[in-house]
Amino acid sequence: MGRSGNLKNAIVAFLVPLPSILFHLYFLDHFHSNSSSLSSLWSWCFHHPLLLANVFFFFNVNVLFWIIGHIQSSNWMIDLYWTVIPVLLIHYYATHPSAQFDGLRSKIVIVLTWVWSIRLTHNYFRREKWQWGAREDWRFADMRLQYGKHWWWISFFSVYFAQQIFLIGICLPLYVVHSVDKPMNIWDLVAAGVCLCGIVIAYFADTQLHNFVTRNTKLKELGKPMVPNLDRGLWQYSRHPNYFGEQLWWWGLVVFAWNLGHGWTFVGSLINSMCFAYVTVLVEQRMLKQEYRAEAYRLYQKTTSVWVPWFRSSAIAVKDKDT
Repeated sequence: MGRSGNLKNAIVAFLVPLPSILFHLYFLDHFHSNSSSLSSLWSWCFHHPLLLANVFFFFNVNVLFWIIGHIQSSNWMIDLYWTVIPVLLIHYYATHPSAQFDGLRSKIVIVLTWVWSIRLTHNYFRREKWQWGAREDWRFADMRLQYGKHWWWISFFSVYFAQQIFLIGICLPLYVVHSVDKPMNIWDLVAAGVCLCGIVIAYFADTQLHNFVTRNTKLKELGKPMVPNLDRGLWQYSRHPNYFGEQLWWWGLVVFAWNLGHGWTFVGSLINSMCFAYVTVLVEQRMLKQEYRAEAYRLYQKTTSVWVPWFRSSAIAVKDKDT
């Protein structure tokens, strides 16, 4: 991608959330200046904060991102905005006129969400070599080939509408935190600890993966044999420690919501975990299709836990069992 294309994508990425942001700011200004005589539109916005968030998502993400993706023939932007939308949502919930919450708990969750977002955004740009929209997610690229001429409309549902269900669902604890005013207790500290552990684990796992991929790329350029498998660091104890860390983050948010009497919000994280399970299968199938690493990865599968870090089984014992 040229420098002009990179700059164009950066500008588009910065401008694209403005419709929702400006509408929300106008709503806040209108509410605070005319709270005693709201029109039916502003009254609906006040009484239905969660539905309004879905309206923002549908038009500003599903429709607008889909149109941009169709024009550019790439759905790269939703991948980037996975790291941004939770931050936008938590500030929306915190500033909504109907919000009620414990101030300290709100600050803790907002700071944690920013740290999570910065970590994941850094990993995205590091992986993409600091370029904006250089490529779309490989899963979308595969589906583009699979569905051919029908991809233009299928992408609206499989890429964008599906993301609304996932993101709004897993971010429900952020809404709960800003809709229940209850003093903090020990469970809030437990939740914060789980979230922080998830962020730290995901950071180190992704950094180790990035270093591994970088080394293999250099070996390939030099014409030397590549290392077939990453099985050092956190990857010695889990085949997908980055996925495990990401799941800890979302389930930590569920603990916040459960402590506030809304344990039902676990549904969002459960669906997300199920999707991660499916993605895990796709990733491992992809690994096994690469001849230089297939044998080593099969042994890795037999000796190493899938997600939850645990001590490795003995490779010798596995071979004996197979024979």
